[in-house]
Formats: sequence, structure tokens, C-alpha cells
Amino acid sequence: MQTTSLPGVLMFVPDPVRDDRGFFTRTFDAVAAAEHGLDPAAFIQDSQSRSNQGVVRGLHGRRGRGEGKLVRCSSGAVHDVVVDARPESPMFGRHEVFVLDDREFRHLYIPPGMLHGFQVLTVWADVCYRIDRPHDPSEDIAVRHDDPSLGIRWPLPVTMMSERDRGAASWFELCLEVGR
Repeated sequence: MQTTSLPGVLMFVPDPVRDDRGFFTRTFDAVAAAEHGLDPAAFIQDSQSRSNQGVVRGLHGRRGRGEGKLVRCSSGAVHDVVVDARPESPMFGRHEVFVLDDREFRHLYIPPGMLHGFQVLTVWADVCYRIDRPHDPSEDIAVRHDDPSLGIRWPLPVTMMSERDRGAASWFELCLEVGR
């Protein structure tokens, strides 16, 4: 496990066993999660997305209690971004970038109150999410991936994104909403 510059964000680094057949790796370890303060039983939903190269998904978050999620890339590679959107955090508005891929199999724990997004670096990529709350669309929030206030550098030209993401709020609008 590695810590990051954003409080509460954790990077779990498995140790895949590789041989001539391929590899074997653990995709979740309840004991390791508990050792680092996470309740393994709290994760109630697993989801997966598949996207093509250049696609950006995000920046997404949740109002209210937010949601914690454990994210990994099971196939391909993504440029993964986490933005601290917790109004009380001294790191509010700061972001950190990670590469998640099918070579290192790192798992990124993103605590509630963060915005999350990624861009696909390979021909396509599968991203898997282990989430600690049921989805409630009324709590969804989205901030523009290219908002200049955040200064996020995306490595590739954006090839596609959803209508929702194209029409996402600005960082300024989110700041007004959360009282910052």
C-alpha cells in the first residue's frame, strides 16, 4: 500500500505472480483493506466500464455523504485523476494523477468527497469500480474535465465524452454549491 498527496486516497499495489502461462493476481483482499482502515463489507456494488482510446469519463462525484470507491484497470491503461472536493480539506481543489493499467494492477481507493475521472491511454480499457453505496442519480455531480481552474493536463486529445460530461458544471459553480 502507498499513500498519496491527497489525504485518504490510498494506492494498493499487488504483487502479481508471473510465469510462462501469464499471471495471477489478487483483485481484492479484505484483510489488506481492513489493515488500512477500510471496512471490506462496506463495498456493496461492483461495476465496470469499457472505453476507447482518448475517451474521458468524468470528473464525477456525489453530493451528500459521497461515495468511497476502489478503482482498478483490468485491461489496458488509463490516466486517472482524483480531485479533492471536500470543502473542509486543506487540499481542496488539488488533484493527483495516477496511471492504472493491466501490468501493475494497482488499486486506487478514493474516499467520499472526491471527484474522479480518467482518460483511456490504450486502444481500449476496462475500468472496474468497487463502490460503498447504491447509486442515486439525484446525488450525481460532474465538473468539466478541462476547467482551467483545476489545471489538469490530459495526455491525449479527447476523442469522445458523454453529453453529461460535455455539459458539466465549472469548478467555480461547484465551489459556490459547497460554500467555498
